[in-house]
This record gives sequence, C-alpha cells and structure tokens, in this order.
Amino acid sequence: MARTPTPPPPTLAAAKGPRKSGRPSSAKPRVPKPKAAPTQIAESTAALTESEPVAGPGPDPAEPAAAAAAAHTGFPFSLPDLAPDQRQMIETLSLNLARAAMTAQSAIAEAALAQADRPAALSPDPFNVGPAMNSVITSLASRPDKLFAAQADLFNRYMDLWAATARRAAGEAPQEPSRDKRFKDPAWSDNPMFDMMRQSYLVTSDWMNGLVASVEDVDPLVKRRAAFFTKLLTDAFSPSNFLASNPAALKAMAETNGESLVKGMQNFAADLERGLGKLKISQADYAQFVVGENVATAPGQVVWRDELFELIQYDAATDRQRAMPLLIFPPWINKFYIMDLQPENSLIRWLSSQGFTVFVCSWVNPDKDKADFGFDDYLEKGIYRAVEKTLEQTGSKTVNTVGYCIGGTLMGAALAHMAARGDTRVAATTFFAAQHDFAEAGDLLLFTDSHWLKQVEEQMDAAGGVLPGAAMAETFNALRANDLIWSFFVSNYLMGKSPAAFDLLFWNADQTRMPKRLHLDYLRSMYGQNLLSQGEFTLGGIKVDLSKVTIPLYFQASREDHIAPMSSVYRSARAFTQADVTLTLAGSGHIAGVINPPSANKYQHWTNAALPPSLSDWQAGAVEHPGSWWGHWAAWLHDRSGDWVEARDRKKGPLAPLEPAPGRYVKVKS
Repeated sequence: MARTPTPPPPTLAAAKGPRKSGRPSSAKPRVPKPKAAPTQIAESTAALTESEPVAGPGPDPAEPAAAAAAAHTGFPFSLPDLAPDQRQMIETLSLNLARAAMTAQSAIAEAALAQADRPAALSPDPFNVGPAMNSVITSLASRPDKLFAAQADLFNRYMDLWAATARRAAGEAPQEPSRDKRFKDPAWSDNPMFDMMRQSYLVTSDWMNGLVASVEDVDPLVKRRAAFFTKLLTDAFSPSNFLASNPAALKAMAETNGESLVKGMQNFAADLERGLGKLKISQADYAQFVVGENVATAPGQVVWRDELFELIQYDAATDRQRAMPLLIFPPWINKFYIMDLQPENSLIRWLSSQGFTVFVCSWVNPDKDKADFGFDDYLEKGIYRAVEKTLEQTGSKTVNTVGYCIGGTLMGAALAHMAARGDTRVAATTFFAAQHDFAEAGDLLLFTDSHWLKQVEEQMDAAGGVLPGAAMAETFNALRANDLIWSFFVSNYLMGKSPAAFDLLFWNADQTRMPKRLHLDYLRSMYGQNLLSQGEFTLGGIKVDLSKVTIPLYFQASREDHIAPMSSVYRSARAFTQADVTLTLAGSGHIAGVINPPSANKYQHWTNAALPPSLSDWQAGAVEHPGSWWGHWAAWLHDRSGDWVEARDRKKGPLAPLEPAPGRYVKVKS
C-alpha cells in the first residue's frame, strides 16, 4: 500500500541554505515556496538545536522529505533512487549533522554574547611562553649543524615510517596496538590509513619535543617552560582530538546516524553555559553527588567553628582508642573530603577503625573578607587554635598531626615555629605528598615567574582579592592535559558520551578560593625563592628553621606524583636534619597514591629505613611491598600514640557539638 506523503520538516526547510547551481539533486521538480520571515527562521533554528537527535532507520519517508534532505546536503545523487533503508539512514545522518552544527554555532554565539561585557584577557601570553620559545629558536639558529642534524633525523624517521607502511601494504602484519591511551581503539592499528596517521603524528610530536629538550645554552627553567608548552601544543594537535581523524568517533557517528555528534554538541553547549561563556569541560556527572549525603558521610560532629575553620571530631569505631588524638590538616586549595569519599575508600573511617581518635580541620572557603589573610593567620588562627581545641576536647597533653599537600607545607613550617618557641604539644607528624624544599617542585615551578605572578595578582584583584577556584583547577588540568582535558573533550564532545558518576572527579571539580595575600606569599616564598628550606622564611615573627624540628616524622611520596614529585618530597624529608624521619614511596600519583585503602589491593609501596643523600640511592636499597602503604603507616603511628584508653564519647567533651559532619564550610561552593 502506498504511504501518504508528508510535508518536509519545517526545521529542515528553515535550515536549508541557498541551492547551488548545477544538476538538481532530486528527480522531481521543485515547487517554489515563499521565503520564510526572519522570526520563522529563528524559531526553526531554536527548534533544530533544542530537539532530540533523530532516531535511526524507521518507516520509509515520503519523497518530498527525501528531496528536501538531498537538496539540503547537496548529495550528488537522487535519494529516491536508493533503497528505502539507505535513504532513511542518509536523511537521518544529514539531519543530525545539521542539528549538531546548529547546536555548536548557537552555543558559540551565546558564549560570545556572555563574554562581550567582560574585559579582554589581561595578556595575550599570560604564561610568558613567547620569550622562552624565542630563546630556544635563537639557540637553534646559532647551531646550524644541530638544526641540520635534527632535520636529517626527522627525514630518516619518515623514511622508516614510509618503509613500514609499504611493508604493511604488501601484507605484513600490523604492529601491536599502541599503549598510548589516546590510540587504544583497535582501528588505530588495524586500519592502515589511521595507523599511518597515528605513527606520523607520534614521529612529528616526538621529534618536536625532543628538539626543544636538546637545546643548549638556555636557562634550564626557560627551556623547561618552552618544553612544557611545546608538549601542550603537540598534545592538542593529536589526531585523536579531531572528529575527521578519530576512527572511534567516526564509528560512533556512523553507528548512531549522527546521534552521538548531536549529543556531543549538546554536551558542549551545556559546558559553555555552565562556564558562563567559557568552556568548562565536565569531568563527572556532578548531579549524582551531594556532600554529606553520598560523599563525606563518615559519622562525626563539628565541635568548633570560627572564621577560618571547622573542627570535626569523628565517632569512635572501636571500644578502645589510642590516648593521643590525631589531627589532620588538609590543603586549603581543596576540600578535605578526598579522605572521605565513599565508605570503602575513606581514610577517615579506616583510621577510626584502627583505634585512632580522628579530628579534621575543615578550612573555610575564603571570600573577599579573607583577602588579607596570610601564613601568620593560618598559623595562629588555624594550626595553633585547632591543636588547642583538639587537646581541650580530649584532655590529652599532646597530639599527633597530619599535613596533606600544601597543608603539610604549613604544618612543617609550624613545627619549626613550635621548636623555636619550645612548644611541645605536637608529638609526631605525618606528611602526605607535602613539600618543604621546592628546588625540584615539578612543572608548577613554570607558573611562578614574575610575569605570571603579575597576571595572577591582577586576576585576584579583579575577583575582589581571592583567586577563583576555577583558576587553580585549570592550572592543575594543564599539568595532565591528555588525562584531564583531551580525554574528556573526545569522550564528551566527539563521542557524545555522558560523563561518568566518578566521586574523585566530582571532588576534583569542587574547588575552593584562595586569599590573595596567602597565595602570593606561597608562590613567591616557596616556589619562587624556596625560603623555607633555606631557613629564611618568616612565620609569626620568627625565621623558621626546619633543622630545629626533632620530633618523629613520617613522609609519604608517590612515584607518579606530578604536583609534589617524589624527588621534591625526598628533598623535603632530608631538610629536617635533626628529626627521626621515616619515608615511604607509594605507587600511582598525587591522589590515588595517598587514597589507596588496603581492601583495594592496588599498586605497591616501597620502604627503606635509611635516608641516603639521593632518591636514587634510597630506591636502590628500598624493599617493594604489594598493596597499600596504610598498614605500614598505622604501625608507625600506633607506636607513637600512647596507651589504649576507653573509646571517647564526643558528647562528654567540653566542646558542645554544633552540627553533624561534614559541617557547613565544606558545602560552600566557589
């Protein structure tokens, strides 16, 4: 039975551009139609971008719809001549591609309008890359022999690639799939065209990065800056980051008739809207998590609150506890619940189950009123007050402390300040991924020259005296661009996938602000001048000296840490020359290296009782152990936490409970 003809969709007709001259794309004559008014076009465009993707093959469409789709796309054949299912697939793909394009164009236009009233970028080169690249190029130009050798090397690499490609065309088996996560799809190796594209890119990018790294007679930090941004550039131009050269994205587009691209552009538009006109790539399904409901749920109470922090006491999980409480100072650059994401990976719950009375200092998310807070404030109103209140609540005379990342930097300086004053309230301290000697502080050193610091200061002034949380997140993401930027760019936009409900990445995006005075002092004094390790950093009116600290210290470093590199943490451990220092090296990076519960049975750790002059010497004598390092640390901590006592009831302490954990400060959004 013949199907009843249906008119072409209005959205498709509105989106159709002027028809090109030449052979008509439909066998049927076109019927002239009245020109749509501007308002009709706008309404049709909105309908096109806001509607759902067109589904795959279904009932045969009418010939007028086929003609409209063919005219819209300019296909060099008549769609009615195709089989019905083929015609439907092409029409669906065409409409979805048009919808994706219109969605992206609309989002970009709205973003431009949102940014129109904002001041222009403070600098076209905020990271001062231009002078660094100029130094590298000048050095290369002064060594024509080196440049000629590099060109010959590139030519030889391509000759080898072309020879391998010819052998592949002659029937040689393809190479093993790449271990590079960007090219894990089998098509990158199985398809000769994509294999050639992948290998050509890797040859060129490796050559470029190697050339910059080989430059001589250039300041090491300048060369490092040039190398870092060359790597950023070559990573950005990976063929995996483009739809036309990504076989996995093309396959998804073909299998879904373009639905994946429509969803990808909808994700793109949503991220632009979330960033108020600035692209803010989603790394997780943020709607799936609520702090205090399904993350940060360890039972406890806020027992103290002031303008700088909330002190949380966690419930006992055992009948008996160690006499000496444990007070944790997390970084103020992030929120503390990285140590309490889920019950199965909660460090706080695990410590409670081991018989420790756990307190956590939950820093306030500072606003403009804290712009003038500096290290002295965080020492007196933070470290000292939290220690005082913990001892008051437990009745103990001493406390053990933990400093995580930048919280560990402050804690180390505070220990030196205590040593100078004869303050013995802290009995032992543990440092998670913390730095005190910044001579080898990793790629973050590249962001601390005077030019960049001026940009940061102007940015904080524009924000009223605080560094917006997103600014620091962008810096950290740049340190691992392939993992934290491009992988999500490909997945969210090219593949059209929705971000996963990943608690760690939800926490990673829950950034905090930083006071101007504190942040600039940290960048200039620590990263810029390395004053703390040299005994030249003034804290609380005293030049603090790490060598004066004599209490037991436990350092944890991670082998793949890109924020606090293991070499930097090792130098920091050796800076406490008079302390009894124990160092453990964990597998993985800055977060997973620390948050690695024994039950996960993941990674490994290394121990060595000695602390020789170099990290390589320490590693040579270290013993590898499977799994988490937590057990090794707990044994060390038990030996320094006093006798067993009856489990503490927080209700009987002198500090009245204010509200359940995790408190209110951690819920404040930036």
